[in-house]
Amino acid sequence: MTDINGPDFLLQSETAKILFHDYAEKMPIADYHCHLDSEAIYKNKRFDSIAEAWLGGDHYKWRLMRACGVKERYITGQASDWEKFRAFAEILPRAVGNPVYHWVHLELRRYFGCDLQLNASTAREVWDICNDKLSHDGSLRVRGIIESSGVEYIITTEDPTDSLRWHKKLTVDPEFDVNVLPGWRPDAAMRIEDAGYLNYLSKLGATTGAYIDDFDTLKRSLSTCMDHFAANGCVTSDHGISEIARIPKSMRSDDRVNDLFIRRTHGEILSSEEAAQFRCALLDSLAREYSKRGWVMQLHLGALRNVNTAMFKKLGPDTGFDCIDTDNCLAGLAGFLDDLNNDGALPKTLIFSIDPSDNMAVNTLAGCFSQTGVRSKVQQGAAWWFNDSFSGIERQLTDFAESGVLANFVGMLTDSRSFLSYVRHEYFRRILCSLLGKWADAGMCCSDTEYLGGMVQDICYNNAKDFFELRKSPYRGRGA
Repeated sequence: MTDINGPDFLLQSETAKILFHDYAEKMPIADYHCHLDSEAIYKNKRFDSIAEAWLGGDHYKWRLMRACGVKERYITGQASDWEKFRAFAEILPRAVGNPVYHWVHLELRRYFGCDLQLNASTAREVWDICNDKLSHDGSLRVRGIIESSGVEYIITTEDPTDSLRWHKKLTVDPEFDVNVLPGWRPDAAMRIEDAGYLNYLSKLGATTGAYIDDFDTLKRSLSTCMDHFAANGCVTSDHGISEIARIPKSMRSDDRVNDLFIRRTHGEILSSEEAAQFRCALLDSLAREYSKRGWVMQLHLGALRNVNTAMFKKLGPDTGFDCIDTDNCLAGLAGFLDDLNNDGALPKTLIFSIDPSDNMAVNTLAGCFSQTGVRSKVQQGAAWWFNDSFSGIERQLTDFAESGVLANFVGMLTDSRSFLSYVRHEYFRRILCSLLGKWADAGMCCSDTEYLGGMVQDICYNNAKDFFELRKSPYRGRGA
């Protein structure tokens, strides 16, 4: 029997224990998609309390608290840090089976050396233990957390208009050896229907020194920003996609889309169909740029966002009011990838779907675009968001193996704003080793732990490093 606070948590067999402790546990991390704050990394932020480190901006925990009837004052309101932490501790035991329950206890053990299970009766003791370490232990400042987690590469999502000031400073900082790279996230440029879209165009134009009054100038401005990102180590784009409509090429020609764009810049509100045409055309143009530059294209599909409009108006986006949209866009995605492939312009691509029922569809679609010389050039990304759970990860790995080549999988990412979230890599690795151990013990695959261990190490780190072509910066440590 394994224990949530023990070294063999989730490792259900001797084979699983060997695979994890001898092969997976010490592998470095290439966190190829996250939302960490590069300024906080450069300034080596110290957290004032465990409440700030855990609850500040963490919509996973906020959803649990709301589900248990906790008042918003203790979630995003004006309650003290201690009051918020106590409220979270009181409800956590009710969340058995939720990945947050597992992550919290992994974080307590890994970063704070605390084997207590968090609940109402242990809240004060855990609070004191964690805050004492946060106050006095330099290894629990942001950089220490990253380094002690074995992280070698971090890719943070950034808007095209970002100056990348903090990335530049980190690149030449001789005291920090972790490569922090910018990831290109042009979602704001895609959302032509947003009320603030014209203001965004002004900001983009100010960044590039261009007056953006037509579709061609928009594309050239974005290309200029890509040049800036590439000069600062960018190797990947990322898109949050609500739909990829099956739109004929004639409906998304440059002339047609330019007409839509000009109408929008003159204050017109486009129909949902017209906005979809624009997004499809711009995504196609950007994907071709990624292919030229050798960037990986990451597509995150199917999130239905901000469905509680009252709370969205009160708190804004990314506050815990998004859900799974089962109306997927895989038919449109297939046509989009095929168009690029026919023109020799398909970049390496990772497809993340928030709907777990899409696993096999995404995997079989990806397999249609295998290409000599690139292992699984198009593939499904890791179990994402609501699927980042024990059963979600196990299901994604099983489906990937059954419809593709598991040994090619690029593995886990945090997709997080929390600096303590690197235990998600550990969580994934434990589930991966448990699953392979179960298959080996049942005679479903070879039982050679050295071979399986090499596969585990590839999935944990090596494949991602190769897929994204991650290399140490030549400017590392030269000083500003």
